[in-house]
Amino acid sequence: MSVVRNTVLVLTASTLLAGCGHGNSSLAGTTRARALAQSTAGIGVNSYLWRATLDTLAFMPLASADPYGGTVITEWYVNPEKPDERLKATVYILDTRLRADGLNVTVFKQTKDAAGAWVDAPVAGQTDIDIENSILTRARQLRLSNLSAR
Repeated sequence: MSVVRNTVLVLTASTLLAGCGHGNSSLAGTTRARALAQSTAGIGVNSYLWRATLDTLAFMPLASADPYGGTVITEWYVNPEKPDERLKATVYILDTRLRADGLNVTVFKQTKDAAGAWVDAPVAGQTDIDIENSILTRARQLRLSNLSAR
């Protein structure tokens, strides 16, 4: 019964996430759906951290997602409220256990210069930690909901 429920959840999430990306949303949705589908097939990292990472970064289009190596890389994301800056994130899931040190997030930022070219810019030091904390919080929520469903 659990496998059927997980499959239904993956299909539902895939449908909902198919339109979430900015830019080439069909590509982002397809990549995200593929990543979610692989997450139920047995992955090499903590499944709660994996799903929480995809949930937390759902607003950013995915460039790459490897559930066996535990790597999620996003495309550049431009916030409509700040069109002169863009962000990109890389998440490494380092452990099969749900632990705070089993996660590494790196955020990259670029801003437009006077000529309109994108140039690297410093990211606030707390940004990486805030995203890590969001992923960890979501992973704990997923774990608790899974335990209460049993």
